[in-house]
Amino acid sequence: MTIGQRIITASWITTAVFATTSIAASVTLGALRWPALVVALAMFASGCVVFLWAFAVAVGRSRTDSIGIGGLFFLAGTSPRRVQWQLLGALAVQVTVAIATASARTFTTLAFGALAPVFGLAMSGLWGAKFGKFGPRDPRD
Repeated sequence: MTIGQRIITASWITTAVFATTSIAASVTLGALRWPALVVALAMFASGCVVFLWAFAVAVGRSRTDSIGIGGLFFLAGTSPRRVQWQLLGALAVQVTVAIATASARTFTTLAFGALAPVFGLAMSGLWGAKFGKFGPRDPRD
């Protein structure tokens, strides 16, 4: 498995764990709220780390490539459509689950799920920073 495929796989596995714990916690709201909280906070913390990693890789590439935010984090025109759909699909599921579960159980620990999609956006940015196809930088810049 290539590094790019591992990024996609990690994004979907994490999304599945997040969805499972959050939905289970919103249905029962008993002791399952604590695993959901831990998963959401772990996704946020690791997403922050991956976000900085992606940014550092992009800064290194910016010496020769013209990197834009839309191409870097949303893979607009910089990746194959399949990759874009996979990574942004995982992000969309994370956002949907976070909003739905936090809305279903307001004023509970499920509100922390709103932080989890940082991970999905960071994974998309990491793929874009490592493998995105950007145009050459204008030497006049």
